[in-house]
Amino acid sequence: MMGNGKTAVHLDKMMPVQIVNLSVPEWDVLLVHKRKYATEEIKASPWVARVDEAGVSAEEFYRVAEELNAGKIIRRFSTFLEHVKPSVGGVRVTRFNVLFHWDVPRGREIEAGGEVGRHHILTHCYWRDAGPEFKSVNIMAVAHGTDKQLLLDHKTAIDRHLHSSRIPVSYTNVFWGGRSEIKPSEISPHIYRDWLARESAN
Repeated sequence: MMGNGKTAVHLDKMMPVQIVNLSVPEWDVLLVHKRKYATEEIKASPWVARVDEAGVSAEEFYRVAEELNAGKIIRRFSTFLEHVKPSVGGVRVTRFNVLFHWDVPRGREIEAGGEVGRHHILTHCYWRDAGPEFKSVNIMAVAHGTDKQLLLDHKTAIDRHLHSSRIPVSYTNVFWGGRSEIKPSEISPHIYRDWLARESAN
């Protein structure tokens, strides 16, 4: 990909954070779905072993999964770049992990995030008020690549796009990370109950 800031046609849409109440069977299916797959599990019917692990029938497993998908609790079956280890062939798929920061006017975070999120180079973009320690930045975005200058060229293209979209930026910066790791954001109620029982016993 060239550092031309290639963008999506439509404005990116923010997924707002919200609380969702799940039943025990829904938790069982969700946690089984989100557990990392080992290489040997990637085959024609990857879900069969997971159905047994969830302790429900195949029909129930698929029904709950479809409901979780419809409710946007799970969105897709996908993979992501391994940031540290080389691939099976011994080649590292990425060398540089970068976090871009922007401080945009309060009240325009969703608009600015939508414009930043258009850029194909990014894995994700989010609104987070970082506070004075980080110059009060509120829009952040992540990208990975093997060419450091190319990533910086994309950052320049995003900055130009924000300017052309008439979104003022009072401060921006680039942070380089040695490694990054994605973990599920859910806290298993089973693990929580076990922890609570141990703490209560002390």
